[in-house]
Amino acid sequence: MENIVTVQEAVTAFAPWLEPTDAELDAVEAEMPVIAAEVDFLDAQIVTLDRTPTELDTRRLRRARNRVLAARRDAANLSAAAALPEVGA
Repeated sequence: MENIVTVQEAVTAFAPWLEPTDAELDAVEAEMPVIAAEVDFLDAQIVTLDRTPTELDTRRLRRARNRVLAARRDAANLSAAAALPEVGA
């Protein structure tokens, strides 16, 4: 009979190269306003799944959608500004 064992080191150990880099963490941080706005929008949608949306629900959905659009606009403007070369003064 042959014993079946796990290789503990392979299961629990993580090499340093598996961790996110500073650039990846910065990219996630830059996207956090968009992610938070999308979560709020999703929450507003979930509330209305099992009932007919009231006027208050409709306003909440509209405002949440507008926050998502604004966050996406701001993120796009930041990435575009970062990609443009600076104009010398």
